[in-house]
Amino acid sequence: MQASPRTAPDADVGRLLVSCEDGPGIVAAVSAFLHARGANILQSDQDTTDPVGGRFFLRVVFRMPDLMTWLPALDEEFAGEVAEPFGMWFRLRAAAVPTRVAVFVSRYDHCLLDLLWRQRRGDLPADIVQVVSNHPDLQKEVAGFDVPYAHIPVTKDTKAEAERQQAELIAGRVDLVVLARYMQVLSGDFLERIGVPAINIHHSFLPAFAGAGPYEQARTRGVKLVGATAHYVTEVLDEGPIIEQDVARISHRESLVDITRRGADVERTVLARAVSWHCQDRVLLDGQTTIVF
Repeated sequence: MQASPRTAPDADVGRLLVSCEDGPGIVAAVSAFLHARGANILQSDQDTTDPVGGRFFLRVVFRMPDLMTWLPALDEEFAGEVAEPFGMWFRLRAAAVPTRVAVFVSRYDHCLLDLLWRQRRGDLPADIVQVVSNHPDLQKEVAGFDVPYAHIPVTKDTKAEAERQQAELIAGRVDLVVLARYMQVLSGDFLERIGVPAINIHHSFLPAFAGAGPYEQARTRGVKLVGATAHYVTEVLDEGPIIEQDVARISHRESLVDITRRGADVERTVLARAVSWHCQDRVLLDGQTTIVF
């Protein structure tokens, strides 16, 4: 059974993200800039941490004829005319250009295969260009999706060299790294080398039951919920800004196998949501927290 055909994305639709100190005139300036160039605003979401001295966040989806041609000039003009006067951080890009993703994985396959399947179905606005693993186990499964698979072993003694190889492999090829149950801690040096965000799926509802054997810990403690957390990766283990979380209710009647299966289901959906939202430019950072539109 073939996947349902998807409508080709509109090449004239763009997305603009803005973050700056809140104050009057921001929305007016952004709207006037787009209107002056013949753009039609299709969607606009905004939030503020405090209307007096807080941070302001804005996501605008717009349509502008021949956007791909005008995008470089649009970016430069917005920087000078709007961003600089308001002290803005901003990102402007065409919605039709998919986010290029490298997925890192160890031996657990559920999150990786779910992302690959969603991409093939057209349900994930991303282009998975590379799978990287410290084990060869999943190479056959990934081959069925026609995605390159790189096996780079990692040991305590070879970690630095392995990370160098990984960084070189994806250099200039990706906009996002996704850790789909990759059972290695990324060093600060590696994160700096790749120069793109990384999203991790954590096998519990942070910060509970962090570390090895989370479901064994959960069952021993008699918990009634298991969960998963998708967050951006930082040098501090499992402390990055959280993008999405969810839980599943369990009972004392469920075995460890049942609980693990329920947990894997939550991991899949939480990671898919986080990656999708990031690729749709729905996530803005506010220090150690996130604004998700």
